[in-house]
Amino acid sequence: MPPTTMTVRLDSAEKSLISDYAAAFGTSVSEFVRTTVLERIEDELDLKAWERAKAEFDADPQTISAAQIAEKYL
Repeated sequence: MPPTTMTVRLDSAEKSLISDYAAAFGTSVSEFVRTTVLERIEDELDLKAWERAKAEFDADPQTISAAQIAEKYL
Protein backbone atom coordinates (compact mmCIF):
# COMPACT_ATOMS: atom_id res chain seq x y z
CA MET A 1 0.00 0.00 0.00
CA PRO A 2 1.48 3.37 -0.93
CA PRO A 3 2.16 5.89 1.83
CA THR A 4 -0.45 8.52 2.53
CA THR A 5 -0.42 11.82 4.40
CA MET A 6 -2.12 12.76 7.67
CA THR A 7 -2.24 16.30 8.99
CA VAL A 8 -2.07 17.05 12.70
CA ARG A 9 -2.60 20.55 14.07
CA LEU A 10 -0.17 21.62 16.81
CA ASP A 11 0.72 24.90 18.40
CA SER A 12 4.29 26.06 17.90
CA ALA A 13 5.46 24.87 21.32
CA GLU A 14 4.11 21.35 20.71
CA LYS A 15 5.69 21.26 17.27
CA SER A 16 9.06 22.36 18.65
CA LEU A 17 8.92 19.82 21.47
CA ILE A 18 8.13 16.94 19.11
CA SER A 19 10.72 18.06 16.54
CA ASP A 20 13.44 18.47 19.15
CA TYR A 21 12.65 15.13 20.76
CA ALA A 22 12.76 13.30 17.42
CA ALA A 23 16.03 15.01 16.48
CA ALA A 24 17.58 14.07 19.84
CA PHE A 25 17.01 10.41 18.95
CA GLY A 26 18.16 10.76 15.35
CA THR A 27 14.79 10.15 13.73
CA SER A 28 12.41 12.17 11.63
CA VAL A 29 9.27 13.67 13.11
CA SER A 30 7.22 11.47 10.79
CA GLU A 31 8.94 8.27 11.92
CA PHE A 32 8.79 9.30 15.59
CA VAL A 33 5.06 10.08 15.46
CA ARG A 34 4.25 6.95 13.44
CA THR A 35 6.19 4.67 15.79
CA THR A 36 4.83 6.30 18.93
CA VAL A 37 1.21 6.14 17.82
CA LEU A 38 1.44 2.53 16.65
CA GLU A 39 3.15 1.49 19.90
CA ARG A 40 0.37 3.19 21.89
CA ILE A 41 -2.30 1.33 19.91
CA GLU A 42 -0.46 -1.96 20.45
CA ASP A 43 -0.20 -1.27 24.19
CA GLU A 44 -3.94 -0.55 24.40
CA LEU A 45 -4.80 -3.74 22.51
CA ASP A 46 -2.47 -5.77 24.75
CA LEU A 47 -4.10 -4.29 27.84
CA LYS A 48 -7.59 -5.18 26.60
CA ALA A 49 -6.45 -8.75 25.84
CA TRP A 50 -4.94 -9.03 29.33
CA GLU A 51 -8.15 -7.71 30.92
CA ARG A 52 -10.21 -10.34 29.04
CA ALA A 53 -7.79 -13.10 30.03
CA LYS A 54 -7.77 -11.93 33.65
CA ALA A 55 -11.58 -11.89 33.77
CA GLU A 56 -11.66 -15.40 32.30
CA PHE A 57 -9.15 -16.62 34.89
CA ASP A 58 -11.03 -14.91 37.74
CA ALA A 59 -14.22 -16.70 36.64
CA ASP A 60 -12.44 -20.09 36.60
CA PRO A 61 -9.02 -19.95 38.33
CA GLN A 62 -8.05 -23.51 37.46
CA THR A 63 -4.44 -23.74 36.21
CA ILE A 64 -2.39 -26.48 34.58
CA SER A 65 1.34 -27.05 34.56
CA ALA A 66 3.67 -26.62 31.60
CA ALA A 67 4.09 -30.40 31.54
CA GLN A 68 0.33 -30.86 31.21
CA ILE A 69 0.22 -28.36 28.36
CA ALA A 70 3.08 -30.19 26.62
CA GLU A 71 1.27 -33.52 27.01
CA LYS A 72 -1.91 -32.09 25.57
CA TYR A 73 -0.50 -30.10 22.65
CA LEU A 74 2.93 -31.49 21.78
